[in-house]
Amino acid sequence: MNPEALSRKITSLIFEKKGFDVTLMEIYKVSTITDYFIVCTAASNTQVKAIADHIDHELRDEGIKVWHKEGYSTLSWVLLDYIDVVVHIFLPDTRSYYSLEKLWGDAPTTQLKDELE
Repeated sequence: MNPEALSRKITSLIFEKKGFDVTLMEIYKVSTITDYFIVCTAASNTQVKAIADHIDHELRDEGIKVWHKEGYSTLSWVLLDYIDVVVHIFLPDTRSYYSLEKLWGDAPTTQLKDELE
């Protein structure tokens, strides 16, 4: 799956678990570390885990395995690295503190909405 299609798939999986404030960052335009960051917020650590597990399980069923994941010990920020797409699932305070959108402010960003809303 190409990075753009993978990012669309991941975004839909986030919305299935009611993740919100979803931002797609086009990192490839400013760096070679990855093509896209997907940043989202969850209301609780239980929801952070639910979103991360849902993405991991659904993509694994399609033969797409996560290359690296971290943050499961605290569940305030879980990172799923699919090499071309890196997913960041935050609790609100943690997202505000690390402010990835500001850190990577040169990257074009798009606020995404759940099409079912």
